[in-house]
Amino acid sequence: MNKPNMEEEPQEMSFVDHLEELRWHIIRSLSSILVFAIIAFLAKGFVFHDIILAPSRTDFLSYRFLCELGERIGSDVLCITDLGFTIQSRQMSGQFAMHIMVSLVLGLACAFPYAFWEIWRFVSPGLYPEEQKNSRGAVFFVSVLFMLGLLFGYYVVSPISINFLASYQVDPSILNEFDLSSYISTLTTLCLACAIMFQLPVVVYFFTKAGLLTPEIMKLYRRHSIIIILVIAAIITPPDIISQLLIAMPLLVLYEVSIRVSSSIRKRDLKRLNQNDTI
Repeated sequence: MNKPNMEEEPQEMSFVDHLEELRWHIIRSLSSILVFAIIAFLAKGFVFHDIILAPSRTDFLSYRFLCELGERIGSDVLCITDLGFTIQSRQMSGQFAMHIMVSLVLGLACAFPYAFWEIWRFVSPGLYPEEQKNSRGAVFFVSVLFMLGLLFGYYVVSPISINFLASYQVDPSILNEFDLSSYISTLTTLCLACAIMFQLPVVVYFFTKAGLLTPEIMKLYRRHSIIIILVIAAIITPPDIISQLLIAMPLLVLYEVSIRVSSSIRKRDLKRLNQNDTI
């Protein structure tokens, strides 16, 4: 008499089961964003005075740093004493709408590591064991690069862009009175654009592992990439050359770092392939 098989083989999930699992991962991701958005909405005073509107005042950290740097080198050119603009809300529901939008953006920024981890939990089981091994730490590096890009956009690109746009005048008789929605959209666009663009090394890593990209290709098309980076920087930044260069410079550095990442992965794969051939 045959003994019953005590260990049942794991059953493959159906398409509907995969959709159900994906739905719960998305629900948990959106819930985390909503929780942080509610917290940001309730902390209205701190969020708007100390975070959103901080780059519009001369006591902002970046402006104070530039002023101290100017004092050390014996020049007052870098010291910003007046931004020369006011922020107004010209629509009845303008402040309330911006309050909701800012809360959602901050909710996304704060919950990004957890939300990405939830999506990664759904994707990673479908990878081969070798691919899972090679992608260890993906959530950590993606989250770190996202936060670094966000901080770079907030403390470097945004204040310099705001200062340039605020001080630019075609005629002294024209006053710079910006609408609240215009100011916030400029600030959030710059910060989120930097956060996304800082993911370049991660994208290059996975493309190299998939065999779609090699360091030789990246070196061959380096000049083309520089032009593309400058065009992207011109699209996502206000129409001033300073902010465009501030976006383009770190992207060029990240591109060179990505070449190193692709090269190291390529050498490791070739070394592993040679070891397998000799066995």
